[in-house]
Order: sequence, then structure tokens, then C-alpha cells
Amino acid sequence: MDETERWRNMRSAPRDGSRILVTIRPSEQGPGTVDLAYWSNGDQFGAEAWRSSDSAPGRIIEYAETELKCWMPMPSANLDSMAFPSAWEGKDEEELDG
Repeated sequence: MDETERWRNMRSAPRDGSRILVTIRPSEQGPGTVDLAYWSNGDQFGAEAWRSSDSAPGRIIEYAETELKCWMPMPSANLDSMAFPSAWEGKDEEELDG
């Protein structure tokens, strides 16, 4: 697996507004899944938080820090595989960096 295409602990996620892939923790609303998100420093739409607007056009989704399990950089375009990677299903986030 390419070094850029691996899941990482959210503590190391960039908070510069760049878009990244995140694994959303499973909840009573459904299983864990992958979304495209970015860090927002806060504006007229809300306080600083992880946000997603690309997966639900016309709607900004805000994620609490505890809702996100891990992240990875956006993979480079690969015409043979045009889908999100599978959500990370590990139990302990410490596994990600070790």
C-alpha cells in the first residue's frame, strides 16, 4: 500500500482547510463510513470543527471530534479504482501510528 494511502490517527490530521478522507465512527445512525472532510476555523456557519460539504451538495455537515476515527490524505487519481477506500474497522486508534 502506498504510504499516502493509509489511515492515520486524527491527532495528526491537517487543520489548514485541506480536504482529507475520514472514517466516521459507527453509531445508532449506521455503520462506520468514509467521508471527505476539512477543518474549518469557524465562520458565520458555525464554530471551528471538522466539516463536510462535498458528500451532501448544498448542505454543510459538521462532525464532532469524537465522531471521527481516523484520516488519510486524498489519494491520487487512479482511473482503475474510482471509489473511496473501505472505512477503517480497527478498535484502537493507537494501532494506526504504530
